[in-house]
Amino acid sequence: MAEAQTTPDPVPKSAAPGSGITDHLPASRTAALFVISVLGLFLELLLIRWVSTEIRIFAYLQNIVLVVCFLGLGMGCWDSQKRFRLQDILVPLGILVTLLSVPFTRRYLGNISNLLGGISDLVMWDWLATGLNPIIASLIGVALTLGLMVLLWEIFVPFGRLLGRLLSDHPNPIAAYSVNVAGSLLGIWLFVITSALDLPPVAWFVTFALLALYFVGSSQSKARDCLLLVGIIAVSSLAGWDPGYTETHWSPYQKLSGRALNRDEGNGEIGTFRINVNNANYQEIIDLRPETLAKRPDLYPLAQRGLSQYDLPCKLHPNPATVLIVGAGSGNDVAGVLRNGAKRVVAVEIDPVIIEIGRKHHPEQPYADPRVTVVLDDARSYFATTNEKFDLIVFGLLDSHTTTAMTNARLDHYVYTRESIARAKDLLTDGGVMFLSFFAERPFIVDRMSRTLAEVFGTKPLVFPVVSSNYGRGGDIFVNGDLDAVNRQIDADPQLARQIREWQNAFVINTPGTTSVPTDDWPYLYLETPSIPSLYLVFAAALLVLFLYGRRRLGSTEFHSRWDRSSWHFCLLGAAFMLLEVQNISKAAVVLGNTWVVNAVIISGVMVMILLANALAGWAKRMPVWPVYVALVGSCLGLYFVDLSRFAFLPYATKAVVVGLLTSLPMLFSGLVFARSFEVAPRKDAALGANLFGALVGAILQSVTFVTGVKALLLIVAGLYLLAVVTRPRTNSAKV
Repeated sequence: MAEAQTTPDPVPKSAAPGSGITDHLPASRTAALFVISVLGLFLELLLIRWVSTEIRIFAYLQNIVLVVCFLGLGMGCWDSQKRFRLQDILVPLGILVTLLSVPFTRRYLGNISNLLGGISDLVMWDWLATGLNPIIASLIGVALTLGLMVLLWEIFVPFGRLLGRLLSDHPNPIAAYSVNVAGSLLGIWLFVITSALDLPPVAWFVTFALLALYFVGSSQSKARDCLLLVGIIAVSSLAGWDPGYTETHWSPYQKLSGRALNRDEGNGEIGTFRINVNNANYQEIIDLRPETLAKRPDLYPLAQRGLSQYDLPCKLHPNPATVLIVGAGSGNDVAGVLRNGAKRVVAVEIDPVIIEIGRKHHPEQPYADPRVTVVLDDARSYFATTNEKFDLIVFGLLDSHTTTAMTNARLDHYVYTRESIARAKDLLTDGGVMFLSFFAERPFIVDRMSRTLAEVFGTKPLVFPVVSSNYGRGGDIFVNGDLDAVNRQIDADPQLARQIREWQNAFVINTPGTTSVPTDDWPYLYLETPSIPSLYLVFAAALLVLFLYGRRRLGSTEFHSRWDRSSWHFCLLGAAFMLLEVQNISKAAVVLGNTWVVNAVIISGVMVMILLANALAGWAKRMPVWPVYVALVGSCLGLYFVDLSRFAFLPYATKAVVVGLLTSLPMLFSGLVFARSFEVAPRKDAALGANLFGALVGAILQSVTFVTGVKALLLIVAGLYLLAVVTRPRTNSAKV
């Protein structure tokens, strides 16, 4: 690494004066490489977040945006002989920003979720039928999606073009690659900081523009580039604005829009304040104070008074001394147990902005009550770290509208696995009760929940629906624990018994117990059977169309003619590395939690391992590479047999170190293999392009987890690395 600091900026090898290949770039090529790396990663994360927010189907398929970015970067690297122009990024980016910022076009594109939702066997929240013929609706949805994919691809081709050229021209390829990784690491944390501060998209694009100014200074068209940047910032100021809502927040996880409700308008509104998440109805803040109910008997029928879904937990287990609520949200569940005499309440919520909305707008002010302790954490993480016992554990409506970083699992998936429910059961006191509410949109989800609870507790749960009313949105209720005590409470309260019977008669629930139980290895709550959702296959076909478009658009035939043994090697390394990263994030989520901080730290840890591998590569030049391959494949196979959840009982800092070291070992060996191969690759741009194509393939291969489970990825990774051994670049040195 010291050598990288003293090496002067290189003179481009293949850019003769006036050739236009790397003309009009800053004088320092190393600095340009660093800035373009920061800019590229920052913009990639920005668009993954934003597109997934405004077009909800991408929130469930976040990897699609990632894959398209990789395709653009990879094809750009292979096309690095062409000139880099900043405007080639800014023009398609400006079009995309306009489409996602202007309310009319944003709402129109938001219908993609409804157009494609009918062909999906993957449950999506708030899906509405379009009224169109399903085939026509699907074709329109695919066409609109493909148009967005083309824009994303166009944005990232110039990034790949410049990255490939700068890496190829550098005299020290490992040092250059380290600069690229370090810049990417900074790009990650720049976006993490903007997310942590709850900044809106206009702030994201101001940050982007400030970084892009580095290239404006050496551009031939400074005025045009500046005008484009100013236009992007101006248009992005409209992002998130919705005439129907009075406030919009951008939390680390999602976009939250809110507005006060007026039930006197007779439009069927429930509650006093509505919260939308990513443009879908999410929850209402409901005022169930006795004085409020007494004032409006027309809205709150006497027969159900005191029996809302938020009051029911304490009706089934009266006067609990300690209550744990996971998915506390804006405070309805917390207010319910406080009204019914709970003495201590621990409210766990992953999104800090939802808590603040509850503090600001909930008329009962549950989070200001001294009996309440608020914990900002993932529910699964809290289960693992607490030793406190609870008389009553309430699962609020945790139903997630987004996936976690780089995996197929939604934020709530690991909360409802058999292992998670078993850990929650361990937190119950003798005679304790678990009360789980869920808005199940498909019958198999109800059966899955019921069977999971039955397996964990050894007895079938009490299951009944709650009908939507002014008392709450309703949903399906699952109760387990001390069911004898629960049944005694129901028998002793005629009003409660009558109400439950009415609900059960109104909506008959069948729980045959035939649906598979979600586990930490197969956590896909919303997928009926182990299979690849049809929507993923549709997107794979769209990706193939995009690739063919890209080849024609770039006017290059080199993708086939320049693909050789070395290309296969780097492609395999990229695919294996992507799958390994996905597997590590999934495993860490089980032990450390599924928070944005954990995901950022894990991905950053991967980058640090690459930098460490690059530093060690120079020291280990004289050593043969085969022991590294053995260690790489061996560490992947070793992780297959290690159950990281066994470390969940350790103090958080200790288990973070243990889990980090175990999952990082393969990353270190993989980085060493890549560094050794990259150093001897005849064309660095082609090598990086093939590696990015491999990452794209890995992101697509990730879909096999829907069938095999997450752990099987390690076997696939080991197989890919073995194939990489066979295809490694040939050199004159036997030690490579």
